Amino acid sequence: MSLLDGIQSPQDLKQLTRDQLPVLAQEIRERLISCCSHTGGHIGASLGVVELAIGLLYTFDSPTDKILWDVGHQAYVWKLLTGRNDQFPTLRQPGGLSGFLKRSESPHDHFGAGHAGTTMSAAFGMATARDLLGLDYKVAAVVGDGALTCGLSYEGMNNAGHSGRDIILIVNDNGMSISPNVGAISTALGRIVANPMTNKVRDKVKGVTHALGEVFGPRVVDFAKNVEESVKNLFSEGMFFEELGFRYFGPIDGHDLPKVCDTLAFVRDLSGPRVVHVLTQKGKGFGFAESNREKWHGLAAYDPITGEARKKSSGPPTWTQVVGQGLTDLAKEREDFVVITAAMPSGTGTKAFQEEFPERFFDVGIAEGHAVTFAGGLATQGVRPICTIYSTFLQRGFDNIVHDIAVQRLPVVFAMDRAGLVGEDGQTHMGLYDIAYMLAVPGMTVTAPKSGAELIGLLRTGLDHVDGPFCTRYPRDKASSAPPATGDIPAIPYGTWEVLSPGHDIALLGVGTMVEPALEAAALLREAGHDPVVINCRFLKPLDEKVLGAILENCKTVVTIEEGTVVNGFGAYLAGRVHQSHPGVRVIPIGVPDELVAQAPRAQQLAHYGLTGDGIYQRVLALRPEAAVESL
Repeated sequence: MSLLDGIQSPQDLKQLTRDQLPVLAQEIRERLISCCSHTGGHIGASLGVVELAIGLLYTFDSPTDKILWDVGHQAYVWKLLTGRNDQFPTLRQPGGLSGFLKRSESPHDHFGAGHAGTTMSAAFGMATARDLLGLDYKVAAVVGDGALTCGLSYEGMNNAGHSGRDIILIVNDNGMSISPNVGAISTALGRIVANPMTNKVRDKVKGVTHALGEVFGPRVVDFAKNVEESVKNLFSEGMFFEELGFRYFGPIDGHDLPKVCDTLAFVRDLSGPRVVHVLTQKGKGFGFAESNREKWHGLAAYDPITGEARKKSSGPPTWTQVVGQGLTDLAKEREDFVVITAAMPSGTGTKAFQEEFPERFFDVGIAEGHAVTFAGGLATQGVRPICTIYSTFLQRGFDNIVHDIAVQRLPVVFAMDRAGLVGEDGQTHMGLYDIAYMLAVPGMTVTAPKSGAELIGLLRTGLDHVDGPFCTRYPRDKASSAPPATGDIPAIPYGTWEVLSPGHDIALLGVGTMVEPALEAAALLREAGHDPVVINCRFLKPLDEKVLGAILENCKTVVTIEEGTVVNGFGAYLAGRVHQSHPGVRVIPIGVPDELVAQAPRAQQLAHYGLTGDGIYQRVLALRPEAAVESL
């Protein structure tokens, strides 16, 4: 039996000798590579923290001590060592382990984490609660893999550092997704502040400062303090953290297990805010992941021998690829726009744009709120910004959208990737709420394309629209077909719907990805003796009043179909409008109900919620004539 197979809890890990830990580390890497080759997932960051996770569990006492991991995709090793090794092949599968941290999954998952930057704030909250309750345990926050580009990390550090509370910050510095400023800080942290020689010099200077004050008075003391600060900066390039109130230790080699364990044990027994700076290599121990850290950050199932995807990509391009190519082509036509992303040039398909137009491309790091307001500043000077951000991450910039963009009616375009159901990434990454939150923003134009070609057309429309912000949404999936050349795709007339199939007794209003299933449902309804009209509602706001008016005169039942939450979604928005002018018309919203969506392949999720041609057909057949409104 392997060492890993014998570990069912952290207590089992503590029974191993120090000499056995490197063997365990190798077994863990082999387990990660093997399992993730079938399930996919965020393997790169987890390979980089094998020794760190071992050291933390070997040194601290989870779940009594609280160890929090930022983002969550760093925590696969944590799962393996806290009783979930046997379940690990179910990672990201229906009914299996989450690809992120989840409190309901294990008492060792102290705080759920899917988005970056939350850990320092949550850890400080736990440390404060401990002190308020008079308890005694350690709290440590593992922050890294890009989270130090997130402003929330610094907000938590700023609050915690000067609190005096017993809290440990562990900076997992793997050199990835680090913005230039943070990268400069990371480079500056090159000498160990805990070095005895450094402390001796600093203590000596403090003694001299005190003596000078007694002899020569305050003016000389001020001068001496400046000298002291200079000496501190000379000998301690961890002063960035020390100025925030943290005692700094490091940097240390995060793959040197004895060093990691010794440092953590030493720091554990201290008190007050302190930081351990750990240097790790993303993808450590797996050649493919080491050589291409961006690609292997997270990916689908792969062959561990060749590194190739198990499922070969064929057919039409993904929506993400359509956006990337479309923006690159549009940039050759017009020079007035730029592209902004938040640490996701590959994820949003904009890497091709970045390579061809680097001076017009801005990756601001994991800082979505900054991305939005940065775009607003550009817009005030006549530059047209397009923010390409995942729907679930743009939620973090909502205040900026309202306060900095909408109030000033600035022409910023938001291209929201991963909208709707996102599959195996689970609850924290669902893009189900953008329709609801964008419809709530005054002056926001809200759109959703039915095809890749229409997506390019809407981007053209968005760039031409100068009266306020404009957004469009598209899923994590393949487009229905490859679009024609960008130059052959015209702008979509502003505020217009498209009548795809005429009819009279019932109206099916499809939104974006739901247009095609609406057409499939209509065909089935015709076979059952109905006469449905099918509308492509590519503009959710503003409504196409002309087409809507014709529908309301001819149809007494209107069914809206959207890949998003029905709570305050397009159906609810339309129902409010229709009930004012045509109270006798029934509006039936179909979408995702008010619940958190479990991880599963996207196709399974769509079928589960009836967002398929047959599902829509069955739902329409089941409508009760006496019902006024359903599913609101």
